[in-house]
Amino acid sequence: MQPLPEPTLKTIRHAARLLTGPKRRRFQAQVTHDYLDGSARQAERVFGWGRDTVQLGLHELRSGITCLGRFTERGRHPTEEDNPQLAQDIRELVEPHAQGDPTSPAPFAYTRLTAKAVRQALIDHKGYRDEELPRERTFGNLLNRLGYRLRHVQKTRPLKKIKQTDAIFANVERAHEQAAASEETLRISIDTKAKVQVGEFSRDGEARGAGPVKALDHDMKPVATLIPFGILEVVTGLLTIVFGTTRLTSDFVVDCLEQWWQVRRKCLPHVKKLVINLDNGPETSSQRTQFLKRMVALADRFGLVIELVYYPPYHSKYNPIERCWGILEAHWNGALLGSVETVLGWARTMTWKGQRPEVHLIETEYERGRRVGKEEMKGYEARLQRCGTLPRWSVIITPQEVPMG
Repeated sequence: MQPLPEPTLKTIRHAARLLTGPKRRRFQAQVTHDYLDGSARQAERVFGWGRDTVQLGLHELRSGITCLGRFTERGRHPTEEDNPQLAQDIRELVEPHAQGDPTSPAPFAYTRLTAKAVRQALIDHKGYRDEELPRERTFGNLLNRLGYRLRHVQKTRPLKKIKQTDAIFANVERAHEQAAASEETLRISIDTKAKVQVGEFSRDGEARGAGPVKALDHDMKPVATLIPFGILEVVTGLLTIVFGTTRLTSDFVVDCLEQWWQVRRKCLPHVKKLVINLDNGPETSSQRTQFLKRMVALADRFGLVIELVYYPPYHSKYNPIERCWGILEAHWNGALLGSVETVLGWARTMTWKGQRPEVHLIETEYERGRRVGKEEMKGYEARLQRCGTLPRWSVIITPQEVPMG
């Protein structure tokens, strides 16, 4: 066996270092077989490779069977396992800030909680030396493992909470359970979205194209203003969106419901009761006389029992229809809504739970401020069955007249 030149030895050693696991063993075994007569002892002397490793590689080479090692279980222990005190010191510094404490200690007052900031705080306030601490990237992973991840701000704290909030939510849950237990009951959720200014105005979002979408530099003088009203059939996810062109009034809301049910009743002949989730806003309030008058007429016209189930104030986000508006907004963001037909077209192509919505337009001119006189309202009020403890938040209307055919 002729000794290999030193440059060749260096090349072979370097090539072996670039490999790992079974591939490295296979390479070492092949070199040993070709240049060292298959001697693991010589491989150890010439190349500095472990004799047992080379022996295993030669065995694999002869048998054709590769031994799999548990490499995924090897490696360094997490920093917090090797140094529990470091993890404790991090928690002492970080926890008040993470909990949103306005009296958070000086290291993080009015600052973002970053890996760099935490590392520096350990040096400044806990007496660590720079060389004792991992690098910033390792600190980012360490903070993640300790539970201090980057998170979005969540809107979970209501602006206000009235005394009856818990009782109102209990009533909502009761109505939902009863609706789910009855095949003759259909539960829907209704609400309006913010007005849509029609025009070639800039909107949030991006659109793919060969060039930038060019909008007007001022959002003034819209072509039209549309009022989106949504009706969500909660169980099936079927969504209907009606756009009004004039004003948001009680009459507009009930006209939307009438138009929707005139179509849907043909597909749902078994439904005898509507449970309607809604907000106690000005147009649909349980104190709005025109709204109640029109809802009584709706119940009589179609022979439906209608239960108005209101969410408590400042908790409208729990109304299921609210989630649909976010999907619609994300769907048409980045587009120029330059005409009414464009708005309707974009609305028709959105999807909610895998379904496209039914989209309609109502161009009726609505008058604001319509009210029912006190004497006339007494007759309608007699038709309302209000909850004894929550009269403003739970109202049932029972039909009186023979429904239309």
